[in-house]
Amino acid sequence: MLPRDQNSQEIIDFVVNKGNGIKGLVDSGIETVPELYILPVEERLEPSKILPHESIPVIDVSNWDDPKVKESICEAAGKWGFFQIINHGVPSEVLHAVKEAAHRFFGLPNKERNKFWAGNSPTDTVALKTSFAPQAEAVLEWRDFLSFRCGPHDMESFPSWPPVCRDEVVKYIESAKPVIRKLLEILLKEIKVTEIDKAREYELMTAPVVYFNYYPRCPNPDLTAGVLPHSDITSISLLLQDDNGGFYVRATDGESWIHVPPIDGALVINIGDVLQIMSNDRYKSIEHRVVANGSKDRVSIPIFMNPRPDAILGPLPEVLESGEQPLYKEVVYSDYFKYHLSKKHEGKKSMEFVRI
Repeated sequence: MLPRDQNSQEIIDFVVNKGNGIKGLVDSGIETVPELYILPVEERLEPSKILPHESIPVIDVSNWDDPKVKESICEAAGKWGFFQIINHGVPSEVLHAVKEAAHRFFGLPNKERNKFWAGNSPTDTVALKTSFAPQAEAVLEWRDFLSFRCGPHDMESFPSWPPVCRDEVVKYIESAKPVIRKLLEILLKEIKVTEIDKAREYELMTAPVVYFNYYPRCPNPDLTAGVLPHSDITSISLLLQDDNGGFYVRATDGESWIHVPPIDGALVINIGDVLQIMSNDRYKSIEHRVVANGSKDRVSIPIFMNPRPDAILGPLPEVLESGEQPLYKEVVYSDYFKYHLSKKHEGKKSMEFVRI
């Protein structure tokens, strides 16, 4: 990491060490983006890098058993790594309520938000943080986020969660779980895994996490990034966008970017590294990024479906039974997770940790 000037050190102290977050910095009245948040020119999302007429698939899943629906899901997972689903069964009132809950939390006075800052929080299942890995980043991301671990035992700490949003988080995750399970069943059946038994569930979906991503209005949005390019280290992720957009995925040419417009009631689905590893590259986890907004505060609410920390990852036996050579070594998920968190967002470089 590059050395930081005195002003950057003061901002780190205010934003990170004192737990004010980027929200606190914006509330202080800054009129320009501090140097600590300014990207090198080559890392910015220039308009010339965006494909204006390209889009990821939008799939109507009102009939999960339709062979064409299943084919579309598997094709999108293999080619794009991303797709949007509509008519998925998660009630629109649940989606609206959880977005409102995210805005409510970040609208709290700093003193109230700070109670849940990582290290201050009354439970380790809820933590408020900023950027991604401030200790490893030369440039910080223009984002705060509140994370909720939602595994079976994690829910015992529900009374300690923020009262302004905890009910909405639980309704959101419980409504979304059947959708995620159905998606995984379809994707796994395509690679000869006939059912999600207890062992497969342990490997794929035992430890879900919900994020409230918050991107406050930015005075110079073109200079910074809400989130830098990365792939998710999940099995599968489900994202609820608000109406303000700003989400982009890497195009199949490996160079350009595709805007993913918000669609009312839609959920954005993306394949995570875990499923790419287990499918031996049949499915692809694809880089994505978020840009800052110059006029409005923005939220997005992903669900990251993770394995248990001690789950062993590697290409599935069903995938290799025809004699196909594995592209990845076996690794304990917690080791992969720790490696990913030890550095800044760097595209798909984390997968080098497990690739043979």
